[in-house]
Amino acid sequence: MNNNFDDIRPYYDSEIPAAMQNIVNSNFFGLLCTYVYPGRNPEEVKEMMLSFRTIRDFQLEVMRCVNEQVIRRSITEFTYSGVEQLDPDKKYLFVSNHRDIMLDACLLQYILYKNGHETSEITFGANLMSSPLVIDIGKANKMFRVERGGTMRDFYLSSVHLSDYIRYVLTEKGQSLWIAQRNGRTKDGLDRTDQGIIKMFCMSYPQDKIQALSQLHIVPVSVSYEWESCDILKALELYQSRQAPYVKKPGEDLNSILTGIAQPKGRVHISFCPQVTENDLRQFDDCTSNEYHRQVAQLLDRRIRTAYQLTPNNYIAHDLRYGQHRYQGRYTPEQRQAFLHRMEKLNRFDVPEPDVLRDIFLGIYANPLKELW
Repeated sequence: MNNNFDDIRPYYDSEIPAAMQNIVNSNFFGLLCTYVYPGRNPEEVKEMMLSFRTIRDFQLEVMRCVNEQVIRRSITEFTYSGVEQLDPDKKYLFVSNHRDIMLDACLLQYILYKNGHETSEITFGANLMSSPLVIDIGKANKMFRVERGGTMRDFYLSSVHLSDYIRYVLTEKGQSLWIAQRNGRTKDGLDRTDQGIIKMFCMSYPQDKIQALSQLHIVPVSVSYEWESCDILKALELYQSRQAPYVKKPGEDLNSILTGIAQPKGRVHISFCPQVTENDLRQFDDCTSNEYHRQVAQLLDRRIRTAYQLTPNNYIAHDLRYGQHRYQGRYTPEQRQAFLHRMEKLNRFDVPEPDVLRDIFLGIYANPLKELW
């Protein structure tokens, strides 16, 4: 047991009983029961949860059911690919594009479980740990805290600490790990890896930049939603942030989490891309450190974009945004009408420049297609 990471780590098994006690005593427990276990007696659910003694108990009996309810209620088709490339005896650093606060990582865990792999630890922004209930559920689900903000020195120290923890989890603790390719969700449809993330990975092994990354067994992951999670909310945020930095309202992150869970998502696909190997990294051996981080980030981007599954919505949005009929053979009139109906929801918001808001919304769906040109 390594106490150096007590400030950010998930719960240990020994902490699960207390966490379950907190969850069942929460004012939101009844609501959680209704969603996760429709038709079941809440007292039976409470008794079951109080019997949990390990993280595996919680993930198997609660988070598995959460994922199954999300898939059943809000996803028309859930598919995945590339999981057969993973070795159940190896641990991986999954670096994923990030479209939904919770579901990107949670659905990936479900795939791992269904295919006989251990679930991974999951990064969890400190800004999301807004309540004791969220903390208990998150840390019982192998989520660990990632600090954001602060001074430049604070940011540097937290980056070093995070880098050390990631290497510890993979090489000593023997767990895989999920992290987004950038801080925060992609809101404009452009999935781009922050080279600062790559730099952070290297901090814990500065003596050899190639080994620093090859030892982590990085697997890029591409998540595709037919209907973009929180698309209306994302468009509004991008619209409002054009003139000044966007300041989140109290409870906004929680609202995005709940919207992402409940909102119809259509078809969802998760692709495990080819692992970044030592041979892949050797082609950048002669680069400066900064250029090395940039080249590796672009390598991840290429694999994530190549695996991204376009849907009729992407083609519809591109044709609408650019006033074309270039892709009309890739969607039906009914699909186009359904997209226009979704976009009509923007009319509820009284903004000075509705055409700009509309263009931002179209960009969320059109940009993934533009990225593949």
